[in-house]
This record gives sequence, structure tokens and C-alpha cells, in this order.
Amino acid sequence: MTTTVDNEPVDERPPEKQSWWRAHSELGICVLLLATGVLVLTDALSIPTDFTQRGPVGPKAVPVLVGSALVLVAALLAVNVLRGGKGEAEAGEDIDLDAPTDWRTVLLLAGAFLLNAALIDTVGFPISSALMFWGAAFALGSRNFVRDPLIAAGVSVLTWLAFNELLGVPLPGGPLMGVL
Repeated sequence: MTTTVDNEPVDERPPEKQSWWRAHSELGICVLLLATGVLVLTDALSIPTDFTQRGPVGPKAVPVLVGSALVLVAALLAVNVLRGGKGEAEAGEDIDLDAPTDWRTVLLLAGAFLLNAALIDTVGFPISSALMFWGAAFALGSRNFVRDPLIAAGVSVLTWLAFNELLGVPLPGGPLMGVL
């Protein structure tokens, strides 16, 4: 270590070399975007248009546009990464970029989401999503066992009512169908 004119220490060690994959980790996002775009395009092109098309724009238009945009963004991002482009590091002052991933939280959130997917047809949207919201609050650190379930139940019922009554999108009500 040497010092500058201001007597500030300067580290003259060469920077650590990263593996090629670690230095180009954004390529993983490119692959995810490309796979999603191909999936959307594949599904969009299989949509039947014989009975639903009214005019020149049919039901395939928006999904084909979104899928094509995903593929294009994946390609442009891959070119940028391969040319040396790098995403900006998190600038938050309370973020520790060297901290390891909190796998317990990730797994609890995934479990709450999967529980919702497994129960939605059986117990209905309000109950399954209330369990998901409560599980997400628990996974993220909230431990108020009176307030959290009440808020989760309120949010899930309001969401169910908004979709069913305001938007006309039927969601399974389950045993609460007669009550709500």
C-alpha cells in the first residue's frame, strides 16, 4: 500500500480475476428472456383464430408482439453483455452486496406460492390467497399473528371481489361462495 498526496491509503494490488461465466452472468437473464419469448410465441401461434377473429387484428396479435419483443430484448442484451456492458450495481445504502442469499426466505416464499397454486381449486381463491399473503408476510419477517392473517384475509377477499364483480373474471370462490 502506498499513500497519495492527501495521505490517503491506496491499494495497488491487481483486481481479482473472475471466471468468464461470473463476469458475464447477465447472460442468464438473456437465456430466461429468450426462453420466455419462445414459449409465448409458440403458444401464440397455436391460438385458433377461426371463431374469434373480428377484423384484421386477431387474438394472436398481442402475444406475438410480446413474444417477439422478448426475443429481441434477449438478443440485444446478449450483444451488449458480450461487448462488455455490465448492469449497474445496486446503489442502495442499506444493501450488502457481499451478503449470501437468504435461502430460508426464498424457500418460504416459494412454498407459500406453491401452496396457493395447490389449494386454489379446492378451497377457493380467497382462502388460498390469504394463506399465500400470510405466508409471504411471515417469510419476510412479520410475526404479528393477529394482524397479519386479518390483513391477508382482507386483501384476498377484496382482490377476489374486484376480479369477480368489477372485472367480470371468475375466480374460484370455494366454500365462501355462498357467504360472499
